[in-house]
Formats: sequence, structure tokens, C-alpha cells
Amino acid sequence: MRRMNGNRNLVVGLTFGALLVALGAAQFALERTASAQAKNAVMAPRFEVDPMWPKPLPNHWIYGNVIGVSVDSRDHVYIIHRTDILPQGNIDRKEAYAALTPPASECCNPAPPVVEFDPEGNMVKAWGGQKDLPEGADWPTSNHGITVDSKGMVYIGGNGANDGHILKFTREGKFIAQFGFPYANAGSNDLWAFNKVAKVFVDEANNEAYVADGYTNKRVAVIDTETGKIKRYWGAYGNKPDDTNMGRYNPDAPLDQQFRNPVHCADLSKDGYVYVCDRPNDRLQVFTKDGKFVKESIIKKQTLGDGSVWDIAFSKDPQQKYLFMADGANEKIYVFDRQSLTDPKKEAELLTSFGDGGRQPGEFYAVHSIAIDSKGNLYTTETYEGKRLQKFVYKGLAPVTKADQGVVWPRKTQ
Repeated sequence: MRRMNGNRNLVVGLTFGALLVALGAAQFALERTASAQAKNAVMAPRFEVDPMWPKPLPNHWIYGNVIGVSVDSRDHVYIIHRTDILPQGNIDRKEAYAALTPPASECCNPAPPVVEFDPEGNMVKAWGGQKDLPEGADWPTSNHGITVDSKGMVYIGGNGANDGHILKFTREGKFIAQFGFPYANAGSNDLWAFNKVAKVFVDEANNEAYVADGYTNKRVAVIDTETGKIKRYWGAYGNKPDDTNMGRYNPDAPLDQQFRNPVHCADLSKDGYVYVCDRPNDRLQVFTKDGKFVKESIIKKQTLGDGSVWDIAFSKDPQQKYLFMADGANEKIYVFDRQSLTDPKKEAELLTSFGDGGRQPGEFYAVHSIAIDSKGNLYTTETYEGKRLQKFVYKGLAPVTKADQGVVWPRKTQ
């Protein structure tokens, strides 16, 4: 009996040992597979909306169309918005009743056009408008786009009916210069003025700025940042611009050989590529700094109306590995592998996207502009009735598990 019990224990022990070995081997295989999957996983920056940023404005102030955003070297965030939000025609905008003459209520008034926030979301300063300009200088009838360089110089465009100029200020709002002039009616091959500038991007190393010129003209213009002189310019594919009206965009027609209005951004990467937002043509075109065409990528080709390619920002790593694109028609922020947008042998690699239409934090109503701070946080603005600035907090790189993440609401923490 003792021998039988001993044999039984030996068999049980051997079986248990074999099971442990098998489990260990399986665990090792799973870990190796998981490690291989993690190693080969597509990685992309991950974000969460900060529903508490920025803090409320003082003085019963409110925004109009928030039409531009930029971040300076101190991670202060600047927006520019439109102040023409009074009741007009049949639109009874009760939000601005305090701005009527006489005031119809205690609230509210439009904030000054330029508003600056510190990293915590506190308003630091607000300025702008014709009252802040000397005689002979002109505030745009419809301001559009804002850029702050590392020296604190602020550049503002305008896409109103008569806006043919760019304004330059200090970040405190002191007027420096006006490039071009209103009522210029300049064409895409003229050198003395602009015609409805969407945005300016500053190349400080070369004292140049790239102008998305823009809402009537169909070109990128490169200017001297001290004099405003136009040094060179080009149209789609590096062609000479042609201002012929091409009619409505047709996604099934051959690709247009000219930009459509608006040419909405012209941003320069560290490695010398100029990325141009050909918004209504649903495409991003890339050039060298002298206007030589490199590549184009079609984004959401069936998007009509306002188009899909509204604004871009580059990630803050030294290689600027990622490009972020705002799409105010489909209400998304796209995350691209930037290198795929310049390599003619590759398809544009859209890694993931986030956002959705709506009024809640993390949703968008016409997401118009995008900027990034030194920590990798993204800032977006919304035009039309969106009238909002939002912050998306960078949460590090993570494997891409969803092509479209939807609203990136903050995750619960223990």
C-alpha cells in the first residue's frame, strides 16, 4: 500500500511539474508574442482634453469666431478672434446685449481681438483693434490668423473684403509695421500687397515669413520680416499662380493645377519643407523653401464645402516625427507620420485621429486652427458658432488601437 501511494505521489508530482513547465513555456511564448507585437506596434501621440482650460475671461467678455492660435517661447497661448458679434439682422445674439447702445443687459461684451493666456489658462493680457494703431495703419476688417515668434513678434492677417495687408506687433500689442495696405486688390502675381491673408509662418533663421495668401489670391508668398518685401511666391505644384475662377470643387474631376481659395496655411518644418493647406481641394502640398513641388496628399477627398485641410502643427521632438492636421468640416484632428508626407514613394500614413462634432469638451464645431507648446500639448480654436479655445494634454506615445479615437475624454485615475 505504501508503495502504491508512493508511486501515485510520484506520478502526481511529475504531472504537476510537467504542467508547470508547460505553463511556463506558454507564458514565455505569450510574453514573447506580446513583446514582438509591442515592438511592431504603430505608435502615436495620445491626448486628453482638459475641460477646465482656459479659465473664464473677466469683465463679462466673450469670444467671437476664434480664428487663430499661436504659442510663444514661454508657452503662453495667443488667440485672435472676431469682435463683430453684436445682434445683426434677424440674428438676435443675446450673448452680446451689453454691447448695444444703450446696453440691453449686464452681459456680455466681446473681448479685445488678441487674448494671451499663461500655461495655467489665466488671461494675461488682451489688446488689439483700430484704437491701438497709429494714424495710417489699419486693423483688418476681418482678422485671420496669428503667429508669435521666439522674439515675441506677433503677425496678424486678415480676410475681409478689403484686407490686403499684414500687421506686426510686439507681444504686448505695440505696433511695429504694416506690410501691404487695404483696398490693394492685388493679384496672385503682384508684389506690392496681398489679398486676404489667412496665416503667416515665421522662419526666424532667415528673417523670412511664409504667407498663405490666401482667400482671394492663390499663392504662397515669402516676405522679408523686416521690410515686408515679397521675395518669391508660387502656386500649386510650384506653378505660376492663375486667378481664374475654377468653379466648385468636384472630387471626381482631375486634380486642379492651381490652389483654390482659401490657401489656408503655409508652414515650414525644421528640415526645410513647406506644407501648404489647399483647403477646398482637400489636399496638402509640400514644397522646398524655393517653391519646388515635392508631393501632395489627398485628405478625405469627398469632403465638399469648406474642405478638409484647415491647419497643421508639427510635433515637438527634434525630428518633428508627427504632423497634426485640423479638419473643420469632418471635425477631426488627424495624426500623420510626417515623413510619409514628403516621401514620393510612400502613401500618406494617417496613424489615428480624434474628435467629433459637438459642443462639449473634446468635440468641435468648425475646428479652425491648431498650435503646439513645448510640452507637446495641442491647442485648437473653432470658428463660426464654435467660438472656442481648447487644450489637449499630451499623454505620451501609445500603441494605436483605434483608427478614430472619437472624443478623447480624460481617463479615470485611481
